[in-house]
Amino acid sequence: MSQDSEARVIELRARSSGPRKARARRIIAVGGGKGGIGKSLLSANLGIALAQRGAKVVLVDADLGGANLHTCLGINQPAVTLSDFVDKRVVRIDDVAVPTGVDGLSLVSGASDGLDAANPRHAQKTKLLRHLRTLEVDYVLLDLGAGTSFNVLDFFLLADTGVVVMLPEPTSIENAYRFIKAAFFRKLQGDAPDSDFAQRVGAAIAPRDGRPARSPWDVVEDLRAVDPPGAARLELTLGGFHPWIVINQARTRNDFDVGPTVASAWKKFFGLDLGYLGCVSHDDSVWQSVRARRALIHAFPESAAASGVLRLAENLIALER
Repeated sequence: MSQDSEARVIELRARSSGPRKARARRIIAVGGGKGGIGKSLLSANLGIALAQRGAKVVLVDADLGGANLHTCLGINQPAVTLSDFVDKRVVRIDDVAVPTGVDGLSLVSGASDGLDAANPRHAQKTKLLRHLRTLEVDYVLLDLGAGTSFNVLDFFLLADTGVVVMLPEPTSIENAYRFIKAAFFRKLQGDAPDSDFAQRVGAAIAPRDGRPARSPWDVVEDLRAVDPPGAARLELTLGGFHPWIVINQARTRNDFDVGPTVASAWKKFFGLDLGYLGCVSHDDSVWQSVRARRALIHAFPESAAASGVLRLAENLIALER
């Protein structure tokens, strides 16, 4: 991104966002390419870590139809879930949030029945996020389902901060790359549904006629000459897409370097920023805590994995400074 483009994005953001609150409520979505990468464990323990620092936090099991976040917290399946909110048996989202036994931390358990609850329409998802923003808390953590369905991508994009978890393995890195790319094009389509932004950008970054690949910012410059308002809209969309990656189950020194390497590659090939939030070590204490039905931070607070989660929490807090 050129300095002029970056300055324009900052200006457009300022116009659209208005004055910033001292402690804005933030919705953080935790996603990834496939299941089994530790999203739920990280979400649960991040929620605890933030609460231990004095924040009011609500964990939301947004893996609709496959809720298991309560197990990671070591509590029973709540009697009231998102199913009750989606089906209008409960009017206020506050009435779905249940205590977890951790001061400052509540849980909104995922939908436990019904295909409609597991696959809400976009308007229902937007309504859910709107209601979550009314909660008197500092952080809402969404634990997303696996894959790249529109359901998952929309929750990821409607959040203030998107976190992508990956393992330091080629297959997991490829899956995470596909997830981020899918989210990127979903955002292009959602922000400009009546334009051909997604097609233009897709043709630029993956040309089929033998021409060299170009970045999305090259498309902005092309548009600026023929469609200045469209160029400004695309600029804002590109500048507003900034996921953060987390490496889970790192074993070697090279594993700890995977995050910055992936972020650098994304910047090189797409010209877009991909933040690196941190890394969590591979640790036997993780599966031991799962079998004991206790949160990692509570069961093994001195473990390497718990220390990694605590650092992630500090880095999340630092994003608002």
